[in-house]
Amino acid sequence: MDDREWVDAEPAAAEAGLGDSRARVLRVVREAGAAPLGVREIAERAGLHPNTTRFHLDGLAEAGLVRRVAEDRDRPGRPRMVYRAEAADGRHSYRLLAEMLASLVSGMLPDPERVAIEAGRAWGRHLADPPAPFQRLGLAEALERLNRMMAGMGFSPEIEHDAKHPDREEIRVRVHNCPFGTVAEQHADVVCPLHLGLIQGALAGMDVPLAAERLDPLVEPHLCLAHLRRVRDAER
Repeated sequence: MDDREWVDAEPAAAEAGLGDSRARVLRVVREAGAAPLGVREIAERAGLHPNTTRFHLDGLAEAGLVRRVAEDRDRPGRPRMVYRAEAADGRHSYRLLAEMLASLVSGMLPDPERVAIEAGRAWGRHLADPPAPFQRLGLAEALERLNRMMAGMGFSPEIEHDAKHPDREEIRVRVHNCPFGTVAEQHADVVCPLHLGLIQGALAGMDVPLAAERLDPLVEPHLCLAHLRRVRDAER
């Protein structure tokens, strides 16, 4: 088998066992290439009802074959969710590794939540975009850096902050498209505290008067909600 035949075999192998309708949805998303499609566009091209299409897309996303992302848009309002194909890059193996490590932390350590938060804080400090020496970040810039960090990890974050009332203490981060959603279903005691710790560590690394108090998992399908609070210098 030559190189071209190997390339052609990868999509066929991924579609095996999916069933006709789900395989058709996957082909539509793949054929769109780098241009993500919404549910209705995929449904029209696949010849399926939008609800049926959404069901199959959820299954494909859980299998790691497509990715659900927030659409880039210049218009105000909440962005719609669109879908693009995942490359055949061994993602399943990485997910298996994540499940193995999460099960180890959950099953072998006496306080997995505390350990996960501390690990998240350490990595959040490492991954954050800290200010230059003697620079103090404003609130808007800090939130933008947090947004970039989370987006770079595969999340589709959406920060809810009322710029007209900057003194309001609570800021919410709508966390779409958790890249570890499948692992979190079995090991929420590890994955969700880890993500909370990431946010806490990033804010600490940027040295801004914000604290991440809690993360509410799955308040809606594929949506978690992080709650940030402004803090005073005495609290810091």
